[in-house]
Amino acid sequence: MSVPESARKRVLVLEPDPEHAERLRALLTRAGLAPTLTTESRQLLEAFRRTPPEAVVVDAARAERDHLLSALRRDGASTPILVVTSPGSLADAVRLLRDGADDYMVRPVDAFELRARLGRLVERHDLDSRLALLQDEVSKSYGVKNLVSQSPAMRSVVDRILRVAPLKATVLVFGESGVGKELVARAIHFNSARRSFPFLALNCAAIPASLIESELFGHERGAFTGAHTRARGKFEIADRGTLFLDEIGETDLATQAKLLRILEEKEFMRVGGDTNLRVDVRVIAATNANLEQMVERGTFRRDLYYRLKVVTIHVPALRDRRADLAELIEGFLDELSRANAVPRKPMARDVLDALSAYDWPGNVRELKNVLESVLVASPGEAITLEDLPPSIARAAAPPVRPPLAPGTTLESMERELIKATLESSGGNRTHSAELLGIGVRTLQRKIRSYGLEIASKRRRPRPRP
Repeated sequence: MSVPESARKRVLVLEPDPEHAERLRALLTRAGLAPTLTTESRQLLEAFRRTPPEAVVVDAARAERDHLLSALRRDGASTPILVVTSPGSLADAVRLLRDGADDYMVRPVDAFELRARLGRLVERHDLDSRLALLQDEVSKSYGVKNLVSQSPAMRSVVDRILRVAPLKATVLVFGESGVGKELVARAIHFNSARRSFPFLALNCAAIPASLIESELFGHERGAFTGAHTRARGKFEIADRGTLFLDEIGETDLATQAKLLRILEEKEFMRVGGDTNLRVDVRVIAATNANLEQMVERGTFRRDLYYRLKVVTIHVPALRDRRADLAELIEGFLDELSRANAVPRKPMARDVLDALSAYDWPGNVRELKNVLESVLVASPGEAITLEDLPPSIARAAAPPVRPPLAPGTTLESMERELIKATLESSGGNRTHSAELLGIGVRTLQRKIRSYGLEIASKRRRPRPRP
């Protein structure tokens, strides 16, 4: 089925040889593209400036002679450029790749391969264009105003984001799993001068060690089995933007060494390549591990650790920002009802009490998952305590008060009351003190005085940067 003329992507071609030019015209037309042929660099540049095309195909020798790549990149930085070269002029093609070309082919050009390569280049260009149009809207979505910050702990995070966003320094974001470290990284990016350029996120724990180098730095064609074409890595794609490396502690030592080099030298080499590429990328790393302990154990490079922690931001656990719970719940219920096309259900007061009393070991991520589950699965028109998971519903249960018996002393009653309260709250001293109406230090003193030994079920202390 032929492509209508109006739907064909426009491709500018520079080919001084009439025979090669006619062959390219026929190949590109059969591929569903609309080629415009030129024989001189000046003609191509004039046509390019009049109506920017979706792709450019240039003769390597002519482009090298006329320094064409630099002119094209000034006028259209993202337009894909494919270089065509003779078998004896591969050196020209390699230099042009270093100067900004996206790919090259050797004559005689294979029709199937030309169609495939140009198709990938044009598709990527279309995607980049759409992303640019969405950039302003995305920027609004990830501004600091969208970070719920009623609690002092989160207000401190927002203040720090606004201070570090204009800087060029690397940032290390740390905190427990599920607290929203990527949201903080996005807020930094979209409140910086890099907001018009890409923000890319990579979960280092989700990529096998054998593939992470290619994922970060890209690879050349033939670099390893399955590398049929050259591929750009995350650093190259994120040029002038921000790269968020989540779970940085999961990278192996070899990858850490390469990350250190690109942070210090601003250059890298693709897997299988022999040319250094320079980029301007701000790195924001995140971890829920204790990197200091990993450094002492020798599983994380000390020099990379100090290079990453130029600026640090700690994102508090949800249990340490309970003042934000009500607003988070309201926001998630609105978002989830729209996403799942279900009615927005009201929530009984005892449900909110239970959600507020629970310790949320999975943090904001767990809260969102629980709310989605009860919103979608609860049968009634309102969310009730029975709809919550038992572990959360129990959090709101009042402490079991000891029975009163004649002759019971005030001291023994207090001991049993403190013990019952601690057991009902899973050993959480802070929550128990709130229920009892006393300070945490007073509670700790009474626990020691009465010889009570009830282990806390809270998660381990947060890791230091």
